[in-house]
Amino acid sequence: MNRGGGGGGAGGAPGPTAAASAAAVQRQKSLLQRVDADINGIVDNFSHMVNLSRVNDPPFRNSQEALQMEMRAARVVQAADSLLKLVSELKQTAIFLNFASLNEHVEQRMAEFNQQAERTDRLLEKIGEQAAASLKELESHYYSSVLRMNQLEE
Repeated sequence: MNRGGGGGGAGGAPGPTAAASAAAVQRQKSLLQRVDADINGIVDNFSHMVNLSRVNDPPFRNSQEALQMEMRAARVVQAADSLLKLVSELKQTAIFLNFASLNEHVEQRMAEFNQQAERTDRLLEKIGEQAAASLKELESHYYSSVLRMNQLEE
């Protein structure tokens, strides 16, 4: 955690969390593009499989279509597997983005608490000075009071 004056503030250069956040956003965009490509592949291959699923009379053509259907089914499975991997990567990216924003929030709260601690220290210092002044005043009244003088005489 950065407690000092340097790095990543409002007046300084972007810190490591800003760079990491930008990289994560870029990565998320590329993953979403891959998701779109995989979904389009699944839809395309599935529509080809549906078109090939009609039954024809010539046995040679049926076996050729069966081979094409197997190939299309394999592509659908590959695209679905790729989508599962992408979902996992997207979850990880979302988690890392949340950690980056959480770190920024923690640093902001730390700065607020440090300012509050400084204000509290100044307030306690004023209260201590007032208490010392009041104590001196009370001591002077006590040592010069008539009651104390009567106690000393007895």
